[in-house]
Amino acid sequence: MPNILIRELDLNLQQQLKNGADFMSVNLTQEQQNNLLLYIQEFHKWNQAYNLSAVRDIEQMVARHLLDSLSVVPFFQRADFSKLNNIADVGTGGGLPGIPLAILFPDKNFTLVDSNGKKTRFLVHIKNLLKLKNVSVENKRVEQVQPSKAFDAVISRAFASLEDMTNGCAHLINQSGYFLAMKGLFPTDELSTIESQVRLIETIRLTVAETDGERHLLVLQKQ
Repeated sequence: MPNILIRELDLNLQQQLKNGADFMSVNLTQEQQNNLLLYIQEFHKWNQAYNLSAVRDIEQMVARHLLDSLSVVPFFQRADFSKLNNIADVGTGGGLPGIPLAILFPDKNFTLVDSNGKKTRFLVHIKNLLKLKNVSVENKRVEQVQPSKAFDAVISRAFASLEDMTNGCAHLINQSGYFLAMKGLFPTDELSTIESQVRLIETIRLTVAETDGERHLLVLQKQ
């Protein structure tokens, strides 16, 4: 691809990211914007060999991966949840939402957990490329993870059912810790299977740029 076309692609992605972030009231510094775009460009490149995502088009990756991950940023900025400083992203895959959140919140620590070695090799590459000192990578199944310090929260964007998430991750969080489940449609049936083990603290309807379908963030705690 000629350099001029690469430059045009970069400008298009910059504008797409900026417009989407503005729509969701997420303020990005120029450095954050640059790091997010470098991340998604590396994601796109590695995806060809490592199968990080079924999404192949890079503009769709900005919409469905970056902007979707950034939709929870206002939640982390709220006064009542701003003290969540030690967070695990379980079933992170290619680093979603953990890498975008680590870029936006350099004062918070994110541990990215995935059992797929190819995906965690990519995450180590990104951690080093972007010099993300607040990111740790665990190439393990979730039940094998034994943190030296319990997490304030576990977040997941695409990790099985609520029952699997809450049962599998219960040992990771501290007594007052949260399960943060990013879902599409409100999962009424899934909630009914876990109501004796966890309680739903809050449901947040997420606003995601370039997305028509419903998105929700469920905030849960152990009973």
